[in-house]
Amino acid sequence: MATILMVAIAILLAALVLLMVFVPQFNMSVFSSTPSFLEIKSIRHESESGAMNYDSRVTLYHNGTLSYKNADLYAVFYCNQEKLPCVIETLNGFNFIPTHHFGVQTLAGLGCSGMFWNPCEKIAIDFTDGTFHPGDLVTVEIYQRPKSLLISRHSRTA
Repeated sequence: MATILMVAIAILLAALVLLMVFVPQFNMSVFSSTPSFLEIKSIRHESESGAMNYDSRVTLYHNGTLSYKNADLYAVFYCNQEKLPCVIETLNGFNFIPTHHFGVQTLAGLGCSGMFWNPCEKIAIDFTDGTFHPGDLVTVEIYQRPKSLLISRHSRTA
């Protein structure tokens, strides 16, 4: 019985190694508890006039390798580990306009302008003034519909 069990475990491990070798998209990050294809590139507090009015503009950067249909993505933001009462139901700029997006004024950038958020593209989110202040820990989670699957998370200090 023990021999059969050891052979089964060896076969499973060999299958995992073969998957990693022959399927380039498969890697051990599948088992990671904190996935990440995005990065918070910047958090701005100043207005265009240079005044410190806590403008709260966040720029997200796609540093992964896969393209995502932005209409199927939505974002959840946290400030100092508390969920913000803002709603971003979609990361598609055209679909974002008619939604009820409390706490967020606009979306901009290449990542939300087409149908897909491709690698190396940015999405700029203009929050209600005063949402973030210097020193705040800002966290974003990106979920994919229809299963509300968490596909990326990143944090940065403002």
